[in-house]
Amino acid sequence: MTPQTTEYIQLTTLPNGVRVVSETVPYVQSASVGIFVGTGSRDEEDALRGISHFIEHMMFKGTPSRTARQIADEIESKGGYLNAFTDKEMTCYQIRVLAEHTPLALDILTDMLRNSLHDEEEIKREKGVVLEEIKMYEDSPEDIVHEIFEQTMWPSHPLGKSVIGTAETVSGLSRSNLTGYIGSRYAPDRLVVAAAGNLQHEALVEMTAKALGDMNGTGPARTMSRPSPSGQSKQTTKRDVEQMHFCLGSTAYSKMEKERYSLSILNNVLGGNMSSRLFQEVREKRGLAYAIGSYSRSYQDGGLFCVYGGTSPTTFEQVLELTHSEFEKVKREGLTDDELTKAKTQVRGALVLGLESMMSRMNRYGESLLSYGRVIPMEEVLREYEAVSHESIAAIAAKVLDESALTLASIGPAEDAEEDESK
Repeated sequence: MTPQTTEYIQLTTLPNGVRVVSETVPYVQSASVGIFVGTGSRDEEDALRGISHFIEHMMFKGTPSRTARQIADEIESKGGYLNAFTDKEMTCYQIRVLAEHTPLALDILTDMLRNSLHDEEEIKREKGVVLEEIKMYEDSPEDIVHEIFEQTMWPSHPLGKSVIGTAETVSGLSRSNLTGYIGSRYAPDRLVVAAAGNLQHEALVEMTAKALGDMNGTGPARTMSRPSPSGQSKQTTKRDVEQMHFCLGSTAYSKMEKERYSLSILNNVLGGNMSSRLFQEVREKRGLAYAIGSYSRSYQDGGLFCVYGGTSPTTFEQVLELTHSEFEKVKREGLTDDELTKAKTQVRGALVLGLESMMSRMNRYGESLLSYGRVIPMEEVLREYEAVSHESIAAIAAKVLDESALTLASIGPAEDAEEDESK
């Protein structure tokens, strides 16, 4: 039986530029609603690093009609779920509820978006929360090493900067910084209201027009420039921890380049799951690491591929050698027919299974509209993956796994490491 991948997506653009995208899925009893904002850490000035993420926090701190407690209680008391995230290119506020509570979910989201108080005392209190969040990441080498990797590879590009900011920049944020940034970046042409579940598109459009239709203005154009690797091949940060945590990788493909599909297949084979080459060779066969894997990320004007892992200082060099060996093997021999077929099947399965989640559908629509100006149909995505060939894998492997292009970032008790001044 072939899984059903057809999506019935409807899109309406309000006169002021706000886009409303949804899919009616009548056989479920829930709905997921999100407001996506086309701004993230890459859009921030250096002095305001972390402001996008900090605003995300402040949006939950109360409006004239709802306290912070009421915002949470109105959704959670009905069995719903609310959350938000900020990344390098967008910010999203999202709620999942029973379908009957869809109007309430959108009302709360739009109330937060337009009427948040940004109270001075709440700002002061939330700075303490975010500073603790920064410390939490600093105390988690398995998390912070990914940021060090991107900062090492792209030190002068906005994509190389931290989403959460620094203790210094977050501490310096003021209420006028927040309201000014919101006034500039949260413009109607930067907003997407996305939803999926047992709902009606026309009703969603009507509610959105009532709540957001009187907004005006346009957001500033995003500065786009393809990030170039720094040429710095190694960055090691000394920490008093038991393992060496590392990221090894290179710059790769943007969201606009079809090579990203071939890279996704290569990633799947190299380190994307438990049956991957690195997991089997490093963990299962040799027992040298608990965590070993890989991932790829694509942004509007660039991307990256990375192998990550954690191992003892005494086996660190051996794990790196095994990783380099797998790189060379792929460049020399490519993938087997079985590996290519299996990877395509795994990727397709993950994508189709994701359609069973209304939250996943909603996120896909919102992110796709902001990134591409359209929702890429799932059938088109699957065709692109099916078109990946041995030749396309060889071409991207030669570039992405080129030894001269690799950047290594690590954290651990290495003797030749630099002392970590952030601690």
